[in-house]
Amino acid sequence: MSLIPFDDRDGFIWMDGEMVSWRDAKTHTLTHALHYASQVFEGERAYGGNIFKSRAHTERLRWQWPSYFDPETKMKGITLDVSSWRRPSPESAPVHAKAAGLYTICTLSKHNAEKHGFQDSLMLDYRGYIAEATGANVFFLMEDGKLHTPLADCFLNGITRQTIIEMAKEKGIEVVERHIELSELATVKECFLTGTAAEVTPVSQIGDYHFTPDALTRDFVQGYSDLVNNHA
Repeated sequence: MSLIPFDDRDGFIWMDGEMVSWRDAKTHTLTHALHYASQVFEGERAYGGNIFKSRAHTERLRWQWPSYFDPETKMKGITLDVSSWRRPSPESAPVHAKAAGLYTICTLSKHNAEKHGFQDSLMLDYRGYIAEATGANVFFLMEDGKLHTPLADCFLNGITRQTIIEMAKEKGIEVVERHIELSELATVKECFLTGTAAEVTPVSQIGDYHFTPDALTRDFVQGYSDLVNNHA
């Protein structure tokens, strides 16, 4: 016996405040829920035609969502809180894919950071090592003059991350991919994020650690901008 697809059934369904034909209940392919896992669901059961504690179930659905980086703040260096949520292990989630479900903890982390006056949040992995920001990879210029970045063994190895590593090598800058402890931020001279949306974004603070976006960061910001615009 074949199963009837959920989107091809008879009847009516509640959508956006009204009852609509079951087959007409559609969402856009670019919905935030699909791309950034902002979808939550609720189950309500009726007894004798009345939903038990309907208001409590409905209120549980309400969720606030933050915006991305403020363009005016970006070049001054954004600030990151340290998230209490952690990146999962490769055995528990498809960590190397751009899977929507993985963004749930990112959004929660970013929203919590904004409530505390930060623009974003730094996430640790399941072992306690530095992983990435909520939607971008992270790079550190250390006192040794090398560019250090967390080993992408439990999070997405971003295309922009790979591009920056290539650019650094072309500039003769040694890139070290390794596990990085949070306490090592005390030795960081410059820090920036990389990502398709973030591009190259300077960072001026992570938790109690402060940095000054300087020559190397500005060079990557400009260099990446030149690269993508010339490519277009």
